[in-house]
Amino acid sequence: MKIQTKWFGEIDTTEDKIITFEKGIIGFEDFKKFTIVVDAEKESENTIMWLQSAEEPSLALPIIKPEIVKEDYDPIVEDELIKSLGEDIENAYLAVYVTITVPSDLTKMTCNLKAPIIVNMDTMKGTQLIAGNEDYQVRFPIYDILDAKKQKDGE
Repeated sequence: MKIQTKWFGEIDTTEDKIITFEKGIIGFEDFKKFTIVVDAEKESENTIMWLQSAEEPSLALPIIKPEIVKEDYDPIVEDELIKSLGEDIENAYLAVYVTITVPSDLTKMTCNLKAPIIVNMDTMKGTQLIAGNEDYQVRFPIYDILDAKKQKDGE
């Protein structure tokens, strides 16, 4: 299937790569179908990916795996909210992502640890929810963390 995007042109994907968010994602509740876009040339070293809407070409959110910026990331979430992702949630392969905000001053880049996106990779159902962790920030600074990792990997 082909998906039109504003930022990546036309991308070719398969139906099994489409993630369904039954309630949409925060701020974009009307859009239910997304796919994850990665830079194929940098896939092994990729940190920032894109959650691209299959329904709206201009809707693409930068995302990152939270453990890249916070190794001990462990969001507290209600079991009821996770159950919407599938029957056998305890044995499911769950992928967790957080959205990134990239302002014009890249040194002010942040990620939202308070509202993780959780995807059951077995059912391709996703949800975004609010973590119960009091210390998780909506705007967690990540520029210095990513820059340090880049420097380390470049050595």
